[in-house]
Amino acid sequence: MTHKLDSFDRAILRALQQDASLSQRDLAERVGMSQNACWRRLQALRAAGVMQGQTLRLDRAAVELDLTVLVLIKTRHHSQEWLKSFRQIILSIPNIVDFYRIAGEYDYMLKVVARDMNAFDAIYRKMIEKIDIDTVTSYMAMEAIADNRPLPV
Repeated sequence: MTHKLDSFDRAILRALQQDASLSQRDLAERVGMSQNACWRRLQALRAAGVMQGQTLRLDRAAVELDLTVLVLIKTRHHSQEWLKSFRQIILSIPNIVDFYRIAGEYDYMLKVVARDMNAFDAIYRKMIEKIDIDTVTSYMAMEAIADNRPLPV
């Protein structure tokens, strides 16, 4: 189902991306609508699948996940069977927080968060022992300049 977004829908989405804990009253006030009209908009956005749950962003340092590693993977395998197995293995590792199939020199990109280099190495070893891949290249992030930014709606 597609849902054509108007300026009120976009205002609601921008506000909730900044602070998903806003009360119904505060959200309605922020976007210039009555509470009832705002509630109806929220229900329609949820029903259309535009809003997909609510999450909480954590401070990585506070939860001792200071290391961020971008991992690029190249493989010679492209069968559906291999891909299904690969996806299951990658998705079973909770420290892999983003997972993309990409175009270009590499086939996949992962974003891995870990406590430190030893913890990353354990994740890396677990990954390469279970998956037949050609090349793995890892880049350690020095600083998160823009991370988990709101979508520009």
